[in-house]
Amino acid sequence: ADAGSISGAADRLDMAKSAVSKRLSDLEARLGVSLMTRSTRRLSLTDAGTEFYEQCIRILADVDAAEEDVADASTELSGAIRIAAPLSFGLQHLGPALVEFMQLHPAVNVMMDFNDRQIDLVAEGFDLGIRIAKLDNSTLIARKLAPVRILICASPAYWAAHGRPEKPADLKQHVALRYTLGAQRNWTFTAADGTRGSVTVPTLHSANNGTFIRDAAVAGLAVVRLPAFIVHEQITAGELEPVLLDYRWNDIFAWAVYPQTHRVPARVRTLINFLAEAFGDTPYWEECLTEL
Repeated sequence: ADAGSISGAADRLDMAKSAVSKRLSDLEARLGVSLMTRSTRRLSLTDAGTEFYEQCIRILADVDAAEEDVADASTELSGAIRIAAPLSFGLQHLGPALVEFMQLHPAVNVMMDFNDRQIDLVAEGFDLGIRIAKLDNSTLIARKLAPVRILICASPAYWAAHGRPEKPADLKQHVALRYTLGAQRNWTFTAADGTRGSVTVPTLHSANNGTFIRDAAVAGLAVVRLPAFIVHEQITAGELEPVLLDYRWNDIFAWAVYPQTHRVPARVRTLINFLAEAFGDTPYWEECLTEL
C-alpha cells in the first residue's frame, strides 16, 4: 500500500515480485476479501483494505511503542516536540500543564504554536496538535484528553436587563456574540429527554477568539455560547451566569492528534499521557457548575 505497486514493495522488501504477489493473494484468501484493486500501473486499497491497513498501522505503532517503552525506561526523555494548539485553551490550560511537563523533563525541547486556525500537522511539520472539536475522519491518530461542555452565558447585568431565558426558543429575543471559526449561526441543543433542536440567536458582534468574546460578555454586551474552559473563572467569580443547564449545547472534546507514523517518539507519547491525566474525564474547569 505504501509503495503503490507490487514491484515497488518488492524493491523495498528485497524480494521477488512473485513472492510479494503470492503473499498478498494468500492474505486475501485467508481473510476472504479483496484488499487491493489491481491496474496495469498501480495498486489501490479497497474499502476493506483501507480499514485493514489502518488497523495494522496502529498495531505496528503499538508494538514499536512497547519496544520503545522498554528501551527508554531508564533513559531521560529528550528531543523536540512541535505542538500546535488553539489560543485560548492553549494559554489558559495547556500552557500551565506544559510548564509542569517541561519541569519534569528538562531535556525535552517544547516548541509551541498558539493559533486558532486548524494547522496541517503533516505539511507544517508538527508532532502534535490539540483540537477542541468533534473530529472528522482523517489520517491523524486521535487521543481523547477531556470532555468540553458548551455553556450559554451572559453577565448578571445583562440578564437583569433582558430577562433570563427559560427555554431555548427564548434566546431568539436576545442578541449574541458569535465565535466565527467553524461556528454555525444556529445553536443546536439536546433536551434532557433526548429531543434535539436548534435556535438562531441574532448576532450583534463576532470574533475569531473566545477570550475576547467572553470579556465582551462580562461587560454586558450580549449572550455567548462558549466552552466551559473559557468561562469557568468568570462563572465562579459571578461575572457570568450560565442558563439552560438542563440542555446540552453540542458538547465536544479536547483531543491530542498526531500524524499516523510507524514510530511515535517516547517524548510525544509521554506528553499525551501526561495531558490526559492532567485534564481527565471530569476536568477542573467544570467545577464551576457544581454549586449551580
